[in-house]
Amino acid sequence: MKKKLMSLLLAGSMIAGLLGGTMTAKAEDNDFTIVTIVKLTGVAWFDRMEEGVNKFAEDTGVDAYQIGDTTADPAAQVQKIREAMDAGADAICVVPNSTESLEEVLKEAREKGIVVITHEASDVQNADYDIEAFDNAAYGQHFMEEYLGPMMEGKGKYTTFVGSLTATSHNEWVDASVAYQEENYPDMELVSNKNETTEDSENAYNITKQLLQSDPDIVGFQGSAMTDIPGAARAIEEMGLQDSTFCIGTSLVSVAGQYLETGAIDKISFWDPALAGYAMNEIALKLLKGEAVEDGMDLEAEGYQGLLLKENDKGAKVLYGQAWIDVDKDNMGDYDF
Repeated sequence: MKKKLMSLLLAGSMIAGLLGGTMTAKAEDNDFTIVTIVKLTGVAWFDRMEEGVNKFAEDTGVDAYQIGDTTADPAAQVQKIREAMDAGADAICVVPNSTESLEEVLKEAREKGIVVITHEASDVQNADYDIEAFDNAAYGQHFMEEYLGPMMEGKGKYTTFVGSLTATSHNEWVDASVAYQEENYPDMELVSNKNETTEDSENAYNITKQLLQSDPDIVGFQGSAMTDIPGAARAIEEMGLQDSTFCIGTSLVSVAGQYLETGAIDKISFWDPALAGYAMNEIALKLLKGEAVEDGMDLEAEGYQGLLLKENDKGAKVLYGQAWIDVDKDNMGDYDF
């Protein structure tokens, strides 16, 4: 398939090191097109993922590139998938806004012989493989077990945020965290569970202000989308509550760093989106080349070695890595993205 010319502007040395600086071009029969379709464009998380996709293209010679819509709208994402299908993609890698909303179009893609790889969609049905940075329940539990529960000394009110009520991973994290709280910290009280932010920091900010104005006893905040806790922290800081509240969740240093410095955010966790983007494309290429995808296999991306292969309750195959990173103000300088 004819390759498109691309300008690969990369964040050089760091991503090369993280992705394995000794990589060489694989084979000369990599005449494939792999399209990665993300939740939305113009945010730091998926800007970083695009670096990994571009690095993969550079390392392999595959025509690999990333697209997405400017809104986190499942219907818009369906349209982007159709565009990739119409453009002749050999494989599509997708980070769904709503796994359920994409099932039909992903089924159509597979029926056309297109390889489908998903990420953050462990409940998917119509994918060749889903790849997760880690077990979602374990990741969600650690927010309560290691962060919010001890910080709040096992008592008081807390709330949670998700980017979307249909985002599989966000809901799995929150559900696991809440389940751990109910069993281990019965004196903690969940208020307004799963505030939906639509991946928008401004929405998280406004929701937090409203929650604190209506119930000033809320002291714990757990976010899921990258933009959730920076938005919440902005409200917390404006109200002068950074020393009396506890704000934790998934984010990146590039958007949460200023609040880690002031204490409005206490801890963040994440996985490197660049590595996830690379890993998705690597799995897609293996399938296109007829290579085996197996339990215990290694990909050329840190945190994606010794992958655990399971089957979900819909019969789809899910690969799990060990790629999460915990960061506070003391080690935030190690992660400049």
